[in-house]
Amino acid sequence: MNPFRRTPKDRDDAANTPSDTPRESTGTNDASSNAASQGDAHADPDATASLLDELQDTIRRLTSERDAAIDAHKRTLADFQNYQRRAIQNEHTAREQGVRSVLTSIIPVLDHFDLALTQDASRSSAKQVIDGVTMIKDELVRVLGNSGVQPIRPGQGDEFDPTRHEAVMHMPAENVPAGKVVMTLRIGYMLGDRLVRPAQVAVAPEAAAPSPERGDQPSA
Repeated sequence: MNPFRRTPKDRDDAANTPSDTPRESTGTNDASSNAASQGDAHADPDATASLLDELQDTIRRLTSERDAAIDAHKRTLADFQNYQRRAIQNEHTAREQGVRSVLTSIIPVLDHFDLALTQDASRSSAKQVIDGVTMIKDELVRVLGNSGVQPIRPGQGDEFDPTRHEAVMHMPAENVPAGKVVMTLRIGYMLGDRLVRPAQVAVAPEAAAPSPERGDQPSA
């Protein structure tokens, strides 16, 4: 039997026997970790300066963007205020031009009145006076019509329109149904689609219910 041949039992014993060779200590790894920690605690001055420069650049950029936004807001506000002033001025100018246009048309009508008043009344008959006044009135109506003003003059038997008529009284009339216009008391006027003044009218009343005769009343 070979004395140097190892049996299976010997191999198992050798595997279970602690090795006498000391293992490398983990102290090296611990030292490396401590060194890294100290390196983090004492960062590279160049890296710190670079980070500060980046932060300062960011602050400058944000400050510039803020100032630009404030300036843009101020310009927008100034533009809007200028627009409001121009709109008010344009509205005022348009109103003056409209009034001037109407006055330019009406002034000749006043000239007709002045001409009529210079006539010798003793030489004019009532018919001539009425004809003169009618002519001036027609001229004024024509001028107003050119400016978009139209009269509201409902006739007898027309439907009562509460949007354009104002009922001021009831007036019975033959052949006029209840609620219909009997006559126009004052002419109304429209300016385009807008009501300037409603026409005042008299309206036919509802038929009164017949009162019971005395003999039909029940006795007490």
